Amino acid sequence: MPPKKDAKGGSKQASGGKGGGSGGKKGGAGEAKEKKGTNTAIKVRHILCEKQSKILEAMEKLKEGQPFNVVATAYSEDKATKGGDLGWQPRGAMVGPFQDAAFELPISTIGTPRYTDPPIKTKFGYHIIMVEGKK
Repeated sequence: MPPKKDAKGGSKQASGGKGGGSGGKKGGAGEAKEKKGTNTAIKVRHILCEKQSKILEAMEKLKEGQPFNVVATAYSEDKATKGGDLGWQPRGAMVGPFQDAAFELPISTIGTPRYTDPPIKTKFGYHIIMVEGKK
């Protein structure tokens, strides 16, 4: 798979994203994300459905207040045996649209769940993504 482009300029090739790309500054925003900082990995959960109608059903359950892990276990079509938990994922390990959306999300808390709305479409299907931590 070719290097992934992300909306924040985090690819290893010049990709025209925003941030300190080809300007005069060496070590712009892209470099900070590649090395250390708060945006090099995320702790992420997701719900994956092949059909849009099913992911929209799952979204309704979340909007009704059901816990993300419960909805993921009931609706996700991947190996969601841990409530959709994908663990810590480094930048570059996820498919482009999923990664872009995940790194843009704020951290979700118990009192304030935050997830992608509308769901994100990738080659695997439709995803609802929730981020539990960043490092």
